Amino acid sequence: MQVTETLSQGLKREFQVLLAAKELEERLTTELSTLKDKAQIKGFRPGKVPVAHLRKLYGRSVMADVLQNAVNEANQKIVTDNNLKLALEPKIEFPGEASIVDRALEAKDDLSFNVALEVLPSFELVDLSDVTLTKQVAKPSDEEVDEAINRMASSNRAFTPKDEGAEAATGDRVTIDFVGKIDGFEFDGGKGEGVDLELGSGSFIPGFEDQLVGAKVGQSLVVKSTFPEAYGAEHLAGKDAEFDVTVTAIQAPGETKIDDELAKGFGMESLEKLKEAVAGALGGDFEAQSRRKLKKELLDALDGKYAFDLPPSLVHQEFAAVWAQVEQDLKTRGKTFEDEGTTEEKATAEYRKIAERRVRLGLVLAQVGETADIKVSDDEVNQALIARARQYPGQEQQVWDFYRKNAQALAELRAPLFEEKVVDHVLAQVKLVEEPVSKDALFADEDADAASAGSTESETDKSQAPSGDDLPAVAKAD
Repeated sequence: MQVTETLSQGLKREFQVLLAAKELEERLTTELSTLKDKAQIKGFRPGKVPVAHLRKLYGRSVMADVLQNAVNEANQKIVTDNNLKLALEPKIEFPGEASIVDRALEAKDDLSFNVALEVLPSFELVDLSDVTLTKQVAKPSDEEVDEAINRMASSNRAFTPKDEGAEAATGDRVTIDFVGKIDGFEFDGGKGEGVDLELGSGSFIPGFEDQLVGAKVGQSLVVKSTFPEAYGAEHLAGKDAEFDVTVTAIQAPGETKIDDELAKGFGMESLEKLKEAVAGALGGDFEAQSRRKLKKELLDALDGKYAFDLPPSLVHQEFAAVWAQVEQDLKTRGKTFEDEGTTEEKATAEYRKIAERRVRLGLVLAQVGETADIKVSDDEVNQALIARARQYPGQEQQVWDFYRKNAQALAELRAPLFEEKVVDHVLAQVKLVEEPVSKDALFADEDADAASAGSTESETDKSQAPSGDDLPAVAKAD
C-alpha cells in the first residue's frame, strides 16, 4: 500500500492510496484460504474445496471485503502516520470508470483511490486569570414562598357538585363532552369525553372557556374559537373551529386553607416543613437560572478569547441543524423572515455566525476536557438516564431501552454531562464576583439567555425519546 499526500491546505488534506494488483492478489488469496477451511460446498469435503473454485464462486464478493479492509487500513495509516485529529469521517473517491474498479476486483490491475478529510485545528489554551465573571444570586422571599404555596393549595383544592340548575362560573370545574369541526368536518384531536376543565385556567384554546360560563348541566351548546397562529399542529394553526359541547357536570371549588393539613397532603409534617421544602425548590430554580446566565457569560468570554480556522464541514453541518430549526419554527408559527423584521439573506448570515460560534466553543471545551482528562463515568450516565426516564411516567422501561439500544441518543445524554464538568473546570480558573439580585432581575431575558447558554450543547432535550402526549388538540393552547 502506497500513500501519498496530494493536498495540504488549511484544515483540508487529501491523499492518494495505491493498491498494487500484486498486493490485491495476495490479500484475496489469504482471504480465500481462510474461507477454504470454513466453506461447506456440496461435492467437497470440509477444508478440501480448491481455492480456484472458491475464487470462481466468491471472488468478487470477497474482493469487495478486501477493498473495504484496505480502505480502513489506509485511513488508519493516514491518521497515525500524520498524527491527525479528524473533524469528520474521511471521504473516499474511487475511479469514475467502472472498468478500472472491475479489473481491480479481479486483481488484474492496480487500484488508486483518493482520501479527502478535514482535520481539527490546533490551538493553545489561553490563560483565563484575567477574566472576571459576575454570578447573579437571588434567594426566594417569604412572599414568593407564600405565593407558591397558594398556587399549590389552589391546584389541589377539593371541588363539590353545584346545586341542580346552577350555572357554571369562572373558577368552577366543568366536565364536558365535545366534538370539534373545521369547515364542517371533524379533525384529529378535536374530540373528548368526560374531560374536566377549570374555567378561567387557560387550559384550552383562547375563547373556549369563556363561552362555557353560564352553562348548566345537560346543556348543549356550540363553542366557536380560533386556534392560535403559533399553534403546534400546523394543520390547525390559525383555523376557525366550532365545537359541539355538552356539559355533564359542574363543580364549585372548595375553600383553600393554608395549614398543617394542606402540608400533610403533600407529604410534609407541618406547614413550616412545607415552606422549607418550597423555599428549597425555589432556591434550586434560582440557582439553575443563575448557572445558565453565568454559563452564557463564560461562553461569551471564551468566544472572545479564541480565533482559529474552523473545519468547513463541521460548520456546514451545524448550520444545517440550526437552519432546519429556524425554518421549522417559522413554518409552525406561519411567519416569514419579513414578519420577523429581516430577510433570508440576513438571517442566513446571522445563523451562520451562531453555527461558527457553536463549533468554535465546542472545540475549545473539548480540548479543555481532553487536556484536563475530564471523564464522564458510566454511573453518571446511568443516573442521567434514570432521571430522563422519570420524565415519562409509565414509560420508564421504553425510555431506558430506547437509549440503551441507541448509541447516538446515549452519546447525546453524555455530552451535556461532559460539558458541565468542563464548564466547572473553566470556572475554577476565572475570578467570580457574586451580585445579589431580585428574582425579576435574575430571570430577565430568560429566553435569550437560555438560547445563548445552549450554544455548544448537543440538543439533548430534543432527542427522540418516546412521548406520552395524548391530550386532545383543543387542550394544547401552546
